Order: sequence, then structure tokens, then C-alpha cells
Amino acid sequence: MVAKTGSIVRAGEQLHRTPQSISGQLQELEANLDAELFQRVGRKLELTDVGRHVLVYADRIFTLGDELLDQLEQPAKRLPEFKVGVAEGVPKSMAYRLLEPTLRMDEAVRIVCREGRLASLLADLAVHRLDMLIADRPMPNHLNVRGFNHFLGESGLSFFGTPQLLATLAKKFPALLNQAPFLLPGEDVAIRTRLLQWFDERNIRPRIVGEFDDSALLNSFGQTGTGLFVAPTATADYLCEQYRVRTAGSINEVKEQLYAITTKRHLQHPAVLAVIQAAREDVFGAHADKL
Repeated sequence: MVAKTGSIVRAGEQLHRTPQSISGQLQELEANLDAELFQRVGRKLELTDVGRHVLVYADRIFTLGDELLDQLEQPAKRLPEFKVGVAEGVPKSMAYRLLEPTLRMDEAVRIVCREGRLASLLADLAVHRLDMLIADRPMPNHLNVRGFNHFLGESGLSFFGTPQLLATLAKKFPALLNQAPFLLPGEDVAIRTRLLQWFDERNIRPRIVGEFDDSALLNSFGQTGTGLFVAPTATADYLCEQYRVRTAGSINEVKEQLYAITTKRHLQHPAVLAVIQAAREDVFGAHADKL
């Protein structure tokens, strides 16, 4: 509070303590740390370099203390957590459709969702920081992580663009892709290599104007007419409505695949089972794997 207010007097007012009490505790803290935490600048007290460093840890200590008290005081009111990781390459619209049913289960849960690169999320899964991981590829064999791949389903790809952009492309699909501005999925997205191979096999050369690991950001750029973009055909209705774009054409030679990765071969967690059911009945329908 001294750091926030810049004054021992004002800190005492906020904490309902006398200035002498605050000053005495501050001196005791500096003596224990063998370091000066504040320096006087004019009428204000400002943190020294050591003080700024100590304050970072102090904030963490108080945050952890508040969390501990919250859990001890209200254990019955706190919903059990369903901790799920979503790999960067997974389309956000598909991740939402997979996870949304977990909020409507009879056994209520609180979703804790983490996004990141697959290798980092697998490390969290291995030490049980995550209950499940949604990825656009199976777990690599070379990683020393005990986990099991559960195939959720697959979808062909569709190309999207704003009506204004599509109006400038006179040729029919897929020829209209040649030299058209295009937003390419990033290097960490599984379909990227197969998509580039598909272009190469058909001698199609789109004009790459941007690359994005995050599908939601890619879609937002596509919404502005910056370029055409690709997404799973299974999400076409949602994307057209949400981003006000139109489908330019679809292909089945390249497919978006999704996997649930868990530390257990047999799935028993109610929220994981809800994700599997959503994949079968909503996202992929008949294309979902029977687990």
C-alpha cells in the first residue's frame, strides 16, 4: 500500500493503521531483507530497484493467500474444474462447439481453458495440469509423454471470402484462387503442409498476404476482405453467419482432423464424454470415430 499511495500516512489511512505502525513494520521488513525498499523523491516514497523486485513476489504471496482462504471458506460453492488445453491450430469455432455442452451437464463443472503449442500443452497434461487436450494432430511418438489419442472426426475444407472480394475474382473455383490474396494458416497448424501441397499439385499460386497461427485472428482478417481464407467445411454455416462471408468452394482432398488426447485409454470423465458426444452428434456427425 505504501508503494501504491507513495506515502506512509496515506497507506495508514487505507489500512486503518497509524503511520508509526506502518513505518515500524516497513523498517522491520527492510532489516530482515537487508535492503532498502523505498527512496524519497520529493514528498513521495518511490520503490528502489530491489523494492520493485520484492513487490512482484509480495503480490504473488497475497494472491495465493486469497485463493487459499477462498477455497477453505467456500469449498461447497466451488465447482469442480474441467481443465482442457486447446492447441493453437484448432479452429476456435470447433473448439467452442466441442466444449459448450460441458456447461450443460447434470454434474456442473467450471471450464479452465488453456491455449498454446502442442508440445507445451502435452507437458501440462503429463503432470495432470490438464484433464484433456484438443489437438489437430495425434500426439507425436517421439515425446516422452504417456497419453492416448482419441480420434474425434474430420472435415473437408472450404474457402471463404467477403462478397466484395469474391466479386473481384472472375474465374470459377478453384482457378479463382490463383493470384488471389490469401491468408495462410501458420506453421504450427497441421493442415498447412497438406494445403500447400494441394496448391502445388494443381499449379495454383495464391498471393499470400498473411500467416496466422490463431484461427480466430485469421478469420477476423478474412472478415475485413484482406484475403481469402480456409476453414473446416463443418463450420461453414457458423463462419458465414458470424463473419458475414461466403463460401468460394470446397475440397475433400485435405481434411481437418481433431483429436482428444488424455492420460487414460478408457474415457470416464463426464466432461470428456460430453466432448466426445458433441463430436459425434454436432461437429462431425457420422464422421466421428466410435470410441
